[in-house]
Amino acid sequence: MTFKSFIFALALSAAFATPSLVHAQMDKATSEAIETYFDFIDYNGGTIMAEQIPPEDYKKLYVLDVRDAGQFAKDHIPGAVNIEWRKVFAERAKLPKDRTILAYCNTSSFSGQVAMALRMAGFENVRILHGGYGEWKARGGMEAYTRTKASN
Repeated sequence: MTFKSFIFALALSAAFATPSLVHAQMDKATSEAIETYFDFIDYNGGTIMAEQIPPEDYKKLYVLDVRDAGQFAKDHIPGAVNIEWRKVFAERAKLPKDRTILAYCNTSSFSGQVAMALRMAGFENVRILHGGYGEWKARGGMEAYTRTKASN
């Protein structure tokens, strides 16, 4: 399932789970924000793979771990800030708009939801770590970029 398909399915399931009266009350700005989000870029435009990030670039990114505090405490990308995915939107004022935000969870599902909400709130600087933390570790973590360059 592609990321856009996942987001569309998520939005569709939320639409059918909500009473129709609420749908009738959706304001034009919200509707346009949703349409804009789905048009924003091709599928891979909102994601970054571990192999695309040179180790020194992590310092330039605002790395946002959206997993729960327990998972974050066990292990995380060095320098990451932890805000659980359910709280990110409420705490969006803490996030920078002048740096790329690299959001990740375990698999990209919750970070995808975070990215959608933030983009709809005007954060054009949000990217998702493709595959999440597990894939990041499996591909070499901070050294994934260097390993890929060495093998080519």
